Amino acid sequence: MSQVLTAREIMKKLVSFPTVSHVSNLELIDWVEEYLAGFGVKSTRVYDATGQKASLYANVGPMVEGGVILSGHTDVVPVEGQAWDTDPFTVTEKNGLLYGRGTCDMKGFDAIALAAVPLALESNLKRPLQIALSYDEEVGCLGAPDMINKMSEFLPKAEAAIIGEPSMMKTVTAHKGGTGFHTHVKGFEVHSSLMHTGVNAIMFGAKLIEWANEMNVINMAKEPGPLAARFVPPFTTVHVGEISGGTAHNITAKDCEFGVDFRAVPEEKLSDWCNAFRAKVAEVEAEMQAIHPETSIELEQYFGIPGLQPETDGRAEAVVRAITGDNGEHVVSYGTEAGQFQERGYSAVICGPGNIEQAHQPNEFISIEQFEAGQKFVGKVVQMLTE
Repeated sequence: MSQVLTAREIMKKLVSFPTVSHVSNLELIDWVEEYLAGFGVKSTRVYDATGQKASLYANVGPMVEGGVILSGHTDVVPVEGQAWDTDPFTVTEKNGLLYGRGTCDMKGFDAIALAAVPLALESNLKRPLQIALSYDEEVGCLGAPDMINKMSEFLPKAEAAIIGEPSMMKTVTAHKGGTGFHTHVKGFEVHSSLMHTGVNAIMFGAKLIEWANEMNVINMAKEPGPLAARFVPPFTTVHVGEISGGTAHNITAKDCEFGVDFRAVPEEKLSDWCNAFRAKVAEVEAEMQAIHPETSIELEQYFGIPGLQPETDGRAEAVVRAITGDNGEHVVSYGTEAGQFQERGYSAVICGPGNIEQAHQPNEFISIEQFEAGQKFVGKVVQMLTE
């Protein structure tokens, strides 16, 4: 049997694995699998296409419907270029705060969920506690969909999925949806003195970027709907954060590459925004090809996250509100895996310890107060499953 570890001890171990999204998370998954097996809990891996990353899920307790999922992700954002005062992969306590990459987002919650396993096993559970740990959440929530599909197929259906992203233990019932396109404008090079005979990929790409600016102006001017009005900002945003291209100042650019990202309020369909962008791309591409037919614009959609919609009489919301006593209306503008659980038929809500403002920052931390609040919350989830 595994040694019973505290949530702090488990978090220390999880943080020690530098599971930045561009590297494998299998060492962490190995450890979690062995930890669960030590308590007699069977877990299942769901690998990515490379076999170098995996999600993991497990059922603790009876194989019956009506349980609760505690869901987190195992990957973290990079630390390169950030000025840390401590080793980011060692949990360091100072002045009531626990520093380390992922302590807040979200290995702290992962540790709390795993620490609840022996408590659940010694309790007389009537319904199961299910653990779900994904990969590549930080680069577009890529790992969760296959994991959720497998859970839906092979585990009894849970009545609630609690996604433990840092919310200061508030009940978050909605978030924006998101998607992004890698955009590659392929022009035709000529000397810039004859630019009218070439196709400048940067300048034509700028037309798409200007379209993004125009959409933001239009969206900002709209009267927001009742749900959109609760978000900050209360409208869909179109964003370009990176761009590269060109060969020299006196050559029309052959290539221009940039990303175009959308964060849509739940009242608007991501598919409509994708179609609008593709239509604008087709328009600009036609202008380019009228000058030189071999030019083009290539799009690669590199992530897609459905928004989380407020649920009417949602069971997950009811469970969390009953435990926390929080009756406020809370939404967030960032995407999470909650929308992916909901899209696949689960009642889903966000509730976890820590402040999202600390996520991705140098000297990331979670307060001991929030960490302990998360532990008490999960303990009450276990207690509820015995009733």
